[in-house]
Amino acid sequence: MKLTRRQVLAMTAGVAAVSAAGGRLAFADIPSTDKRIADFAGGKTPEAGKITLTAPEIAENGNTVPISFDVESAMKDGDMVESVMIVADGNPNPEVVTFHFTALSGSASATTRIRLAKTQNVIAVAKMADGSVYMDKKEVKVTIGGCGG
Repeated sequence: MKLTRRQVLAMTAGVAAVSAAGGRLAFADIPSTDKRIADFAGGKTPEAGKITLTAPEIAENGNTVPISFDVESAMKDGDMVESVMIVADGNPNPEVVTFHFTALSGSASATTRIRLAKTQNVIAVAKMADGSVYMDKKEVKVTIGGCGG
């Protein structure tokens, strides 16, 4: 196989990047994920209930993992969802996405696809207008080529 100059330069840049990172990719750790959730929650401890996270138990392709959430809320007066943050505690950057809602949203729910680097917990945290915070968590097993990961 004959390599072009462009391919050699690209490989050299890749090796340099991995070397600069200590020879391994960095993933989020549980304390940094917990800190991010605490920052989002404004220091309040998230409670169970009100939010339901739906994610597959096993994802055959970590590149496109379908997830959705629904928050029980009237979306008016004091019973309103301000925002929902999705985090994945095993990704290099744990915060995946944050959804913001208003009374005009009608309901606090969304469906999306996320990328997961490995088997990990996916966590949905809902912040309500009254300051209360709710959380739901699911473990998603990411398989690679049908072999557990």
